[in-house]
Amino acid sequence: MAAASSTRDPIILATVAGLVAGALSMAAGEYVSVSSQTDIEKADIEIEKQELKDMPEEELNILAQIYERRGLKKETAMQVALELTEKDALGAHMRDELGINEISQANPIQAALASGAAFTAGGVLPLLVVLFAPVKGMEYWLYGFTIVFLIILGSTSAVTGGSKVVKAVLRITIWGTIAMVLSAIVGYIFGVNV
Repeated sequence: MAAASSTRDPIILATVAGLVAGALSMAAGEYVSVSSQTDIEKADIEIEKQELKDMPEEELNILAQIYERRGLKKETAMQVALELTEKDALGAHMRDELGINEISQANPIQAALASGAAFTAGGVLPLLVVLFAPVKGMEYWLYGFTIVFLIILGSTSAVTGGSKVVKAVLRITIWGTIAMVLSAIVGYIFGVNV
C-alpha cells in the first residue's frame, strides 16, 4: 500500500487492518493450538487414571523406573514411588510420567491473549512510522524502520530470555527481511511498483 498510494489515509487503513487481522489471527491460531494441546493432556490424564485403576503394580514400577533413570538407587526409587503413590498417585504420574504440572498445563485463553497482545505491540511500531513519516518514499521508511524495530525486538527477547543477543538479532532480522522481500515480490507480481 505504501508504494502504491500517494496519500496517507489508505496506508493508515491498510496498516490498521493488517494490525487487527494479524493480532486476531495470531490469537485465534494460538487458542486453537493450545486447546488441542489441552485436549491431548486431558485424554492422557484419563488414560492414566484408567491404567492406575486397572494395573496399579505396573504403574508403580513405571514410576520407580523413572526415578531410577533420574539417578536414584533401585530401592530408593521404589520407596519414593511408593510414598508418592500413597499420597497422590495420579499427581505423581501426571508430573513425572506425562510431564504435566500446574505451571506447564496449557491455558488456551491466556495463550491467545498473550499472542494477540505481542502481535499488537509489534504491529504498533510500523503504524507509528505510517503516521509520522513522509508519504513520499513511505515504503523505504517502513523497510528501514522495520529493520531497526526487528533489531530492537531481537535484542529485547534475547536479554529477557537470557540467550545470545547477536544470534537472536540475526535470526529475527534475517527472517523479517525475507518476509518483507517476499511481500514486495508479491506486490511486484500484482503490479505494485516500488
